[in-house]
Amino acid sequence: MGGGKILAASKGELKKKQKQSKKSKSGGFESLGLSPNVYNGVKKKGYRVPTPIQRKTMPLILAGYDIVAMARTGSGKTAAFLIPMLQKLKHHVPQAGVRALILSPTRDLALQTFKFTKELGRFTDLRVSLLVGGDSMESQFEELAQNPDCIIATPGRLMHHLEEIDDMSLRTVEYVVFDEADCLFSMGFAEQLHKILTQLGENRQTLLFSATLPSALAEFAKAGLRDPQLVRLDLETKISPDLKLAFFTLRQEEKYAALLFDKGKISSDQQTLIFVSTKYHVEFIYSLFREDGIVASVCYGDMDQEARKIHVSKFRARKTMLLIVTDVAARGIDIPLLDNVVNFDFPPKPKLFVHRVGRAARAGRTGTAFSFVTTEDMPYLLDLHLFLSKPIKPAPTEEEVLRDVDGVMTRIDQAVANGETFYGRFPQRAIDLLSDRVREIIEPSTELTALLRPSAKAFGLYTKTKAKPSRESIKRVKDLPREGLHPIFRNVLGGDELTALAFSERLKEFSKPFWKLKVRLQNQKDNRKLNQNIVLQSPSENKVVFIAFYYHLNPFLTSMHGPWHMLKCTLLGSWSSEVNYLS
Repeated sequence: MGGGKILAASKGELKKKQKQSKKSKSGGFESLGLSPNVYNGVKKKGYRVPTPIQRKTMPLILAGYDIVAMARTGSGKTAAFLIPMLQKLKHHVPQAGVRALILSPTRDLALQTFKFTKELGRFTDLRVSLLVGGDSMESQFEELAQNPDCIIATPGRLMHHLEEIDDMSLRTVEYVVFDEADCLFSMGFAEQLHKILTQLGENRQTLLFSATLPSALAEFAKAGLRDPQLVRLDLETKISPDLKLAFFTLRQEEKYAALLFDKGKISSDQQTLIFVSTKYHVEFIYSLFREDGIVASVCYGDMDQEARKIHVSKFRARKTMLLIVTDVAARGIDIPLLDNVVNFDFPPKPKLFVHRVGRAARAGRTGTAFSFVTTEDMPYLLDLHLFLSKPIKPAPTEEEVLRDVDGVMTRIDQAVANGETFYGRFPQRAIDLLSDRVREIIEPSTELTALLRPSAKAFGLYTKTKAKPSRESIKRVKDLPREGLHPIFRNVLGGDELTALAFSERLKEFSKPFWKLKVRLQNQKDNRKLNQNIVLQSPSENKVVFIAFYYHLNPFLTSMHGPWHMLKCTLLGSWSSEVNYLS
């Protein structure tokens, strides 16, 4: 009997060891050797399997290495440095001073990290203080008097406290994190960061998390980190295969109409992030949407803190389905279940594009990134696809589609399956109608008209200061073939509309720069015969040429009805044409 019990116990222990070994080999959180209090916090948060960045960095951090980790928002990087921090600090030590410091570029990101720390550390007695602008200094003084184990701060507010409090010291800090480090530098915190670095003790572990690694940041890493381990998953050059990319060519003044068009095509139960270049555009689009009965949230850099909190909270709670943001403000916002991203202003850097659109199509979900591309943006579009090593093609023209609809559509499907993307136009008729709608909204609104000039001025400054595209891409743009209607709209137009668009495109090729084509066609008595003469006049040469063009015009114009009509065809460059006829 006794031997049986021993044998049963041995089998039980063996199974337990096998189970533990299996867990360890699986690379789960169990294999990290976390204390029960920390591990329970991780489980309570709902984490089961570490993300790639967590798998790569956490063992190194727990082993005491300095780290430079390249990871985007939404990759799980925050937990990657918080879980080891909680494990290292273990419990509150009243007389030890501040032992951990986390620096964030924005108030929103710092607040988000603070809440996350509280959730993960709920089973510990560690004390955490938040030092950010917008909150009273007095209340923060009181928190610091409680001897926090960890401080989460923005550089400006931390420096303010260091200057105000004589006996405040960072010499006791053992664990330092520079979160979104590239953003910390791009927002002008470099001088403050260097000052903070000089006040830290030498026996510290330093972690630097960044989406990119610009030269200034690389130099900072050399000065502030000791033999750092570089963790790079090459995510900055990759886009989720579940994310569809759609690039739309248009004129700058058509963007607001295009945004309304996209809004109408996106399902009402999907959440969309809209990236714009300046805070003035955030306010303008927000007001435009509101006037058109569309509910949205906004977030930009110097927005009132309370208002920003309310707007972002509404979006998180899905009370609003649209969030209009600038790049800087978006750094501190992580929406796990985002469906779509709209690049209202095309990003000048490929990595910024990847950072923006990488917020959609996560965790096995599908998503779409809609990007507006003006003529000036085309070199940036080419730079992006060189960076991604991803081919891009112009959408087939309407004439090509009319000649072989099935063949063209089959080739498009094959190209998409091979990872290629297309750039193409919006349905011009829809954009024209929505442009009229935008004007109808703006004209009676004093708020919108007042925002027009500062928006234009801010965009001009943005254009002057943004990064330049490569010379090679600028040259290549000149040789790009003409694009047709974007394939995403393949089911929007019927045959007649495609014929009309094809006719419009023929007119574009018929013209030359700075010419104006005027056509007056008068129906004859039977209302079917059309005047066959077109007057083509060149202001520069003062010549008049008469050309028989009946074959091209008749199929299109005979399908139109009503008294005086005007067909406005937008031509390449500065070209324009007007077709008038009398029914």
